[in-house]
Amino acid sequence: MTDTHPTLTDLQRARIDYARRDLDYTRSEDLPHIDAAGLILLVEKLRFRLSDMLDLVDEVCRPTEEDH
Repeated sequence: MTDTHPTLTDLQRARIDYARRDLDYTRSEDLPHIDAAGLILLVEKLRFRLSDMLDLVDEVCRPTEEDH
């Protein structure tokens, strides 16, 4: 039986950890008290993390040669 859920690499786990930390940090922020520049930076950080997580999903779900 083949493993359909590949083991994540250390780098992939670190990327997930950074995304979780950024999300936790954002949730703990008092958003109404952040100035416009701070909100823009926060949104940009989250946008980068979302893009990275989508890239990670593509990496993990990409079919391998064995799947064909």
